[in-house]
Amino acid sequence: MHSTARRRLVLLVVLTALSPASAFGAATFTSEHVAKLRGVSAVALSPDGERIAYLLSSPRRPLVDDDGPAWAELHVVGRDGVSRPFVTGEVNVSRLAWTKDGRSISFLAKRGKDEHRCLYVIPAEGGEARRVLAHGTDIVSYAFSPDGRRVAFLATEEKPKERKEAEKKGFTQEVVDESAAPVRIWVASIPEADAKPRLLDVKGSASDISWSPSGSRLAVAIAPTSLVDDDYMNRKVTVVDAETGKVVMQAANPGKLGAIAWSPDGRSLAYASAADRSDPSPGRLMAVPAAGGEPKDLLPGYAGHVSSVAWQDAETVMYVADEEVQTTLACVRRDGTGNKTLVSPEGPVFGSVDVSKDGLSVAMTCHSPEHPSEVCLSTQESPKPRRLTNSNPWLADVRLARQEVVTWKARDGLSLQGILVRPLDEKPGVRVPLVLTVHGGPEGHDLNGWLTSYSNPGQVAAARGMAVFYPNYRGSTGRGVAFSKMGQKDPAGKEFDDLVDAVDHLIAAGLVDKAKVGVTGGSYGGYATAWCATRYSDRFAAGVMFVGISDLVSKAGTTDIPEEEYLVHALRHPWENWTFLLDRSPIAHLSKARTPLLILDGKDDPRVHPSQSLVLYRYLKVRNQAPVRLVFYPGERHGNARAASRYDYNLRMLQWLEHYLKGPGGAMPPYEIDYPAP
Repeated sequence: MHSTARRRLVLLVVLTALSPASAFGAATFTSEHVAKLRGVSAVALSPDGERIAYLLSSPRRPLVDDDGPAWAELHVVGRDGVSRPFVTGEVNVSRLAWTKDGRSISFLAKRGKDEHRCLYVIPAEGGEARRVLAHGTDIVSYAFSPDGRRVAFLATEEKPKERKEAEKKGFTQEVVDESAAPVRIWVASIPEADAKPRLLDVKGSASDISWSPSGSRLAVAIAPTSLVDDDYMNRKVTVVDAETGKVVMQAANPGKLGAIAWSPDGRSLAYASAADRSDPSPGRLMAVPAAGGEPKDLLPGYAGHVSSVAWQDAETVMYVADEEVQTTLACVRRDGTGNKTLVSPEGPVFGSVDVSKDGLSVAMTCHSPEHPSEVCLSTQESPKPRRLTNSNPWLADVRLARQEVVTWKARDGLSLQGILVRPLDEKPGVRVPLVLTVHGGPEGHDLNGWLTSYSNPGQVAAARGMAVFYPNYRGSTGRGVAFSKMGQKDPAGKEFDDLVDAVDHLIAAGLVDKAKVGVTGGSYGGYATAWCATRYSDRFAAGVMFVGISDLVSKAGTTDIPEEEYLVHALRHPWENWTFLLDRSPIAHLSKARTPLLILDGKDDPRVHPSQSLVLYRYLKVRNQAPVRLVFYPGERHGNARAASRYDYNLRMLQWLEHYLKGPGGAMPPYEIDYPAP
């Protein structure tokens, strides 16, 4: 072969081996990329299993669009991967479902001149959506009867005219807890456009509604009130007569409750439930006779957590479950026998599922280290989930850092797992800064999928030469009930020692520079950040705390979930041991604080009151032992929803971490932020 031709062949082989994302000169991941990430949030599979309707979350563009939360669009994708937009643009679509005949897709939205969220139907072949039901308040959930002639829906009652008039005159007072309006159950006849919906006389506040296959009954979750605490801890699986509202059956499910699903023959209900009142998560797969009886645990002793439930046929329950850092799709007979894995816990991790009428196809949301949430399809012929959508095609031109699962031992010998995002251009033998990113809950966990968001540094920090580690410390979910209870009655005890032990493991492995370790997290992860910046301050060079806890004594009295706090976490009331709670509060360890700390919070957070951030900031600033900055986001609650707030957060987080882990350190970086247009 001629030498010139040989050189061309070698060059062709090299270029072919390089993907666009790994080719020389490809972009690295930035905050601007985070701001434009799109993702699939829900799927609905057509009855014949041929098409999948899905919700696509499309963020507003900071500095370009009017500020606000991401838009939620309706798209439909076929088995061939061809996706069509149906309802797009400045819309907020929710609650997708196919009509029983598969000819239309129903959804909730507030469109045009709508005063409230209404029920719409759009032809499956495309066309204009038609409003089929409006109400005096927002419709929050709905279900069509099997014959399609009726719709059951959930909504609060409209305020009396006198109440509206009083509010116009300034009487807008809120009576705490007592003035929360319950969500009621209504039934409307769809063909009768002018017919007034019937209100079913069912006590309590309803959620998660579905019709029995016979069309005579409704399954709902009923809580005593619409308060968040009751929604968390006191919802019951309830069957009511669709005509009279009479309660036919109420299951004795304890504590937290997840999804509910009718069996195709109407004899049983499957649902995800807590094992007991103190179980942190509704991860047990249960079945109960629809006519009443004792609930049955279909997976006793299961060392995982069920997250989604559907029926494959009249005898078989299909479920998605988290197993450590992966997910699995499996099925079990309703008598608890024949448990069978359909999709092994490897590859992409997936969430909610929907099953075709014949039970042979399953649509799901899925994500991986390479892409955020998309639509995936699993069939009997090809069980391995196949990705059908590509919502962020530009990711192909961005270099992504390598991600891997890491196992380490806690100081008491407990084996733990987490996910490590390695620095993008890592050099062998060179130690790097680390950002420890702690999940909230603590009954949450991180999966080996997409781990970058406005509040999670992930690929952005990795592109800037930092390693990022997501530890599933004791008390996390994904490993069964016993493991998720390990942190109870011991806040900031062994659970946060696990974090330091994880850092030590990565230092011992030769990856991390001991002097350049940062920590960040939100909610309970914010509590961990505050603890690491005070009690363990000698181990951390920077901290970014988000909607976090600093004082357990006042936190218990200012949260909107005091019962959940008591039953699931503390297992005792504050007045039973004030001293213990104070000792486990970051504010009790201010004398040790030398870690530069950036505190960020939603100014209207009802879960962890913003005073938790303010008191820590004031104390640290007065002591003047280390740099501290507090940023409030007006109008934001327990997590930022608006595009500008998210973008600002991500830029500030990365600025702070880079300044103290890679930059000059010392005095704080300027508080003004430059906002590059995404």
